[in-house]
Amino acid sequence: MDKDIYMSPLSERYAGKDMQYLFSPEKKFRTWRRLWVALAEAEKELGLDITDEQIEELKKYQDEINYEDANEREAKVRHDVMAHVYAYGLQCPKARGIIHLGATSCYVGDNTDIIIMTEALKLIRRKLVNVMARLADFALKYSALPTLAFTHFQPAQPTTVGKRAALWLQELKLDYEDINYILGGMRLLGCKGTTGTQASFMELFNGNHEKVKQLDAKIAQKMGYEGCYMVSGQTYSRKIDTRVMNVLAGIAASAHKFSNDIRLLQHLKEIEEPFESEQIGSSAMAYKRNPMRCERMASLANYVICNAANPAITSATQWFERTLDDSANKRISIPEAFLAVDGILQLYMNVAEGLRVYPKVIEKHLISELPFMATENIMMDAVKAGGDRQEIHERIRKLSMEAAINVKEKGLDNNLLELIAGDKAFGLSQKELKDCMDPSRYTGRAKEQTEEFIREEIKPILDDNSELLGYTPEVRV
Repeated sequence: MDKDIYMSPLSERYAGKDMQYLFSPEKKFRTWRRLWVALAEAEKELGLDITDEQIEELKKYQDEINYEDANEREAKVRHDVMAHVYAYGLQCPKARGIIHLGATSCYVGDNTDIIIMTEALKLIRRKLVNVMARLADFALKYSALPTLAFTHFQPAQPTTVGKRAALWLQELKLDYEDINYILGGMRLLGCKGTTGTQASFMELFNGNHEKVKQLDAKIAQKMGYEGCYMVSGQTYSRKIDTRVMNVLAGIAASAHKFSNDIRLLQHLKEIEEPFESEQIGSSAMAYKRNPMRCERMASLANYVICNAANPAITSATQWFERTLDDSANKRISIPEAFLAVDGILQLYMNVAEGLRVYPKVIEKHLISELPFMATENIMMDAVKAGGDRQEIHERIRKLSMEAAINVKEKGLDNNLLELIAGDKAFGLSQKELKDCMDPSRYTGRAKEQTEEFIREEIKPILDDNSELLGYTPEVRV
């Protein structure tokens, strides 16, 4: 590693090697050559004077890229595509004259971008499914464990730890559906020419419209795609990049919400992210266990969400059939979004499978608030025992305020039950009141909702993607 030049932290610290490869020069230039082979094959099949010998020569050197020749040529001509056409031609003298025949730079550039984004989305989907599998296991394990719920971060009616995890899962399920929708619509640019009219190919095929249409179809089939976009300028619509980026930003937002919840729960000492035996939480405070993985997830997510504006601006400011102000921005913003989301999902997998739950702390917090939440049930029991509903309501209101003062101003335990037991208006014994303190009485259908959701909506996704499961995340720091 060169220590005297800048290296992106996304590569050094966060993204996995499999995602980094997809946006590497090697992947790009190998894909260019695959596209040149597909073009030559399709043109031959449609009647152009291209020989089997030329195509075999192209295939022989398809993966043996002579970078030194290409770099030397690019320094002279200042054009990366033509430099690689030249370098490929040095290796393939017999096929030299038919490489890139009739095509523009966008034939290899834009089609490669679509191919790489498609493969990257599939890799993101794989990692997303693995996060979902881990959260599903966690949700089922703790589906019945009551916990204090919060609205506005104020104590509210209890839920269960598993139901809260189901909320995280629900957002990932929406992201999964969005990925599938975008993948289902991905098409190649094909061969559209300088302004998208295919005029150069009409010239090659002597005005034969059907053969020019078949050329696109054949290239798409050879590259594994259903087809090409029917209309374009010189480039595919930059709206495609915007749609892809929005999916990535959606995943980032889902992960951010999860990381926020875990950070808050870690503050409450109810649930913690993984913390290794030799990990240091703070350089100054040795006792600290900072939620650094979740904080990193949130930080990367902020970057991705902000980065989503880049393709939208690029799409909005393209002039007519194309301008080149998409180039520099695009080659930075798109790869970095994928690398950042890859890093987020690596962390999400790691955290989800290593969450540490502390039931005693959860129970303590719940019990401290439960008397307030049980007052409606207590009121109903008191009425059943012969009390007056309006009188009981007023008595509970006053006693609740007294208990709240004891907790907030005096630092005492919540003694609402004792106050109620000592009030003859309720006619309830201490034991009867304690029976109202079973937390499971107040979690509604949280357990059942969680189990039904996993069984009916998440398990089918995991079953459909069983071949993608078992991924081990890379978390380097």
